[in-house]
Amino acid sequence: MQYPEPISKLIDSFMKLPGIGPKTAVRLAFFVLGMKEDTVLDFAKALVNAKRNLTYCSICGHITDQDPCYICEDTRRDKSVICVVQDPKDVIAMEKMKEYNGQYHVLHGAISPMDGIGPEDIKIPELLKRLQDDQVTEVILATNPNIEGEATAMYISRLLKPSGIKLSRIAHGLPVGGDLEYADEVTLSKALEGRREL
Repeated sequence: MQYPEPISKLIDSFMKLPGIGPKTAVRLAFFVLGMKEDTVLDFAKALVNAKRNLTYCSICGHITDQDPCYICEDTRRDKSVICVVQDPKDVIAMEKMKEYNGQYHVLHGAISPMDGIGPEDIKIPELLKRLQDDQVTEVILATNPNIEGEATAMYISRLLKPSGIKLSRIAHGLPVGGDLEYADEVTLSKALEGRREL
């Protein structure tokens, strides 16, 4: 079906977002058309404001509206520990826990030869530069538990082993409240591998 040009452009814009196919884009476009104009303007302003006013922290790579970010500026945080994550969303997830009080380093991706992403394409050189500071005594590798995340963690661990910095990897396994019968073999294997003494 032929849509008027403004709707077609709106649909095309929505389809540029991850996970949005043609049907969802049409649904969203018509939803927006049904919204009050001031609500649409607020939405548009929020998009532009986020794009214009957010940047990445020059120290850790987390998304921020100030540089350095609030985490790097916090003098109460433990500067001797750096948790390495793939994306800014991972920092937010870790912070929700309210258990970790160290620093972060955001890689902005993971090593993925299939996608043409090598170590030089993510923020590994920046991590190595940060680790030249004698203050860092531990690096926690908190990359995702998938092939790319594991490859990235292994690569970083090989680079850092000679430095004498303590390396650790976050545990993987069963979620709290999960049933063994529904877990896949890899998850069970990781859970067994990461077991700890009581």
